[in-house]
Amino acid sequence: MASRSVNKVTLIGHLGRDAETAYTASQTAVTKFSVATNRRWKDQQSGEWKEETNWTNVVLWRGENVAPYLTKGKQIYVEGRLQTRSYDDKDGKKVWTTEVVAEDVILLGGRGEGGGPDEMSQEPRSAPRSRQAAAPAAPTAPHANEGIGDDDVPF
Repeated sequence: MASRSVNKVTLIGHLGRDAETAYTASQTAVTKFSVATNRRWKDQQSGEWKEETNWTNVVLWRGENVAPYLTKGKQIYVEGRLQTRSYDDKDGKKVWTTEVVAEDVILLGGRGEGGGPDEMSQEPRSAPRSRQAAAPAAPTAPHANEGIGDDDVPF
């Protein structure tokens, strides 16, 4: 029997800085940003509430269309996978980094909170999944999504 593994990350948090987009030599857009997620718990000994913030670096390939909307403080949903890689810094020392390679990025929030040039829109903005662009869309059955509205989606 073949072994199975899962490498799946889901984050909902706030952007720590404006996204930065650069282009590879082959003109492929690479957008990088950080997401802050918070964890809150009650300390068993003191009974006090404690909170910690975790910062996660995210890389989004071919996200030049959504990048202008990824500004500091905006709440986003990120789905992707963990990737650890190494590189040599300017002193020649090997540096290891772990980041989330995003497959889906959705801006969350209501009117005026969704961000970007069109702040009056209530529609979440999404970066297309790279898998979807490569594969043709599967046909759906007529009325397959009936009964499921925007209010049924948890984010």
